[in-house]
Amino acid sequence: MSTMEVAASAIRRDETIEIVLLLAFAGGYIDAYTWINHGVLANAQTANVIFLWVNAMAGDWAKAIHFVPPILAFTVGIVIAAWLRRISGERAGALSILVEIIFLTVIGILHNRLPDIAGTLGISMVAAIQAAVFIKVEGTVCSTVMITGNMRQMVENVFAVIYGGAPIGTLRKSAIFFALCAVFGCGAAAGAFATQAIPNLALGIPVSVLLIVLLRCEATPREVVT
Repeated sequence: MSTMEVAASAIRRDETIEIVLLLAFAGGYIDAYTWINHGVLANAQTANVIFLWVNAMAGDWAKAIHFVPPILAFTVGIVIAAWLRRISGERAGALSILVEIIFLTVIGILHNRLPDIAGTLGISMVAAIQAAVFIKVEGTVCSTVMITGNMRQMVENVFAVIYGGAPIGTLRKSAIFFALCAVFGCGAAAGAFATQAIPNLALGIPVSVLLIVLLRCEATPREVVT
């Protein structure tokens, strides 16, 4: 077995670049979907908290309360993710993706009947589960549901190479974080387009992406010929 093959086998399957980029696409997509349909963000609870208090301080409590459900739902999603990690260990990634697929499928079916409940509560829980379970790419902390931290690490790694004497290989990490930011943006663009073009079928796209992730997480590693 070569050194590169040993290094590759040491990377958890749910931390590979392929998996993380697919999840980043789904993360951007559902954020655009919930913003267009419900005026809240599924992933970025910072924004929801800001909008809540801006409206509250303006005395518009009806608008302020509008941002409370996704924040609470995100909290519940974190609890669900912690529970999945506790009961399933290394299989938490695959199980969380299965839960996301089920949630999004049910939301897609109920959306026309219960748009606010299904949209703001269900999708925020899905986002929280993904945010809490998939937190690394090749062993380095990252996010598949927002880009702030990824942008910081991208810039810091470039700076470390140019001014700090870090190995040139550090630029590979910057490239990965750049790709995460770019793919997240592409997901948001796709979500915005699909939500308006095919509103009743829009959630089928992230469900398909997550199904690919599930299959990749559950794929049997190829045997290495020595």
